Amino acid sequence: MWFDESTFYQIYPLGYCGAEKENDGGSVRHRFGKIEENISAIADEGFSAVLFNPLFESERHGYDTVDFFNVDRRLGDNADFKALVKKFHDAGMRVVLDGVFNHVGRRFFAFEEVRRERENTDKKNWFYINFGGNTGYNDGFWYEGWEGHMELVRLNLQNPDVLDYIARAVRFWIDEFGIDGLRLDVCYLLPEWFFEWLRRVVREKRSDFFLMGEVIHGQNFSKNITPDRLDSITNYECYKGLTSALNSDNLFEIAHSLERLFGSQNWCLYTGKNLFSFVDNHDVPRAYTALCDKRKIFAMYAILYAMPGIPCVYYGSEYAAEGNKGSGAGGDDALRPQIDEIDMNKFPELTSFLKKLNAIRRREPSLAYGSYDRCVLNNKYMCFKREKGGDRIYCAFNISGEDVTVRVEEAEGTDLLTGEVRNLNDIYLPPYTVKYFKKNT
Repeated sequence: MWFDESTFYQIYPLGYCGAEKENDGGSVRHRFGKIEENISAIADEGFSAVLFNPLFESERHGYDTVDFFNVDRRLGDNADFKALVKKFHDAGMRVVLDGVFNHVGRRFFAFEEVRRERENTDKKNWFYINFGGNTGYNDGFWYEGWEGHMELVRLNLQNPDVLDYIARAVRFWIDEFGIDGLRLDVCYLLPEWFFEWLRRVVREKRSDFFLMGEVIHGQNFSKNITPDRLDSITNYECYKGLTSALNSDNLFEIAHSLERLFGSQNWCLYTGKNLFSFVDNHDVPRAYTALCDKRKIFAMYAILYAMPGIPCVYYGSEYAAEGNKGSGAGGDDALRPQIDEIDMNKFPELTSFLKKLNAIRRREPSLAYGSYDRCVLNNKYMCFKREKGGDRIYCAFNISGEDVTVRVEEAEGTDLLTGEVRNLNDIYLPPYTVKYFKKNT
């Protein structure tokens, strides 16, 4: 499918466009131009799809949605977004939205009706409410929030009226905007039957519609990656394993995760399935900030693009943007800056490197669909093989300050990054370098 062969570019639009932190309910601000003016650069870097975090009317950060049918006024209106999607499509890129279906903001129309009319409205069944309790908001009733965050009111997905509202919204997004897929926020909290229900809804419109779930825990979710449910889920295990491995000079850590998830043994969890892969996003520290030794940034992205999965780059990280959400670091806002605040000329070598990786990923089906096999593993260097049909690519990485030689087989290969031709039993890796050697036929 198109998404298996894609490389994604993630945009958090409220931050990217410099929107106000609070929605004042005032006039529409037309800010999508901030994104539009960079479409050509995103396309030139070789990305084939864009993932937008929430952009519908919300109270603050987008995940507290109050209206599924209108774009957040701090960004623009529906006509603005429709035109933006068309421009991405015209540039050859697919568009995927964030679907926030587990919870809504307190100003969501149905919840406001409950606050006004309490037991006297059928909207009380849209949520999990106890009229004998109370909350810190002193509503005079208790309700379930997302993981204790009471500003995010959990929806009752068992209610047919709630499902009807969601279905109408999703059909509207497809018909009106022409979107190509959805990321399901906090997918790990959604019931499994919901995936099948949503697949039926989108299949009415598109047979190739992409459904990807946000899963942050380590449980086995593979049973839900099926044609009747989801196409992919987020790969947090390899995100954490890769950062930790590079910072501890222990590539055994990421190699363990890759083998556990994608190896050839019958106990491997996701063999033959493409998880949605990343080294940072809107919820975690920027990759360049997280790395203790910045020289390893090339290995970080090279492993991301070489391992099984669908690679995604967070906006600004191709320029080595930094940001941390820890104590005193600015919280989530530090991870979601306005694009104008990012120095696009900070690290041109990294930008150029990612452009190369995107080009290689587009033309090499073994990186999108190939098997995964470990070849060589040491604390500070490793090599694994991706193979489909007759195509074989050896992906080798050296994160040390010493020269390394990797030996895999007696044959000739060409480095897809540099064009170097070499015997594959003599892959020379200078300090902090990566190689993608394709076996010559």
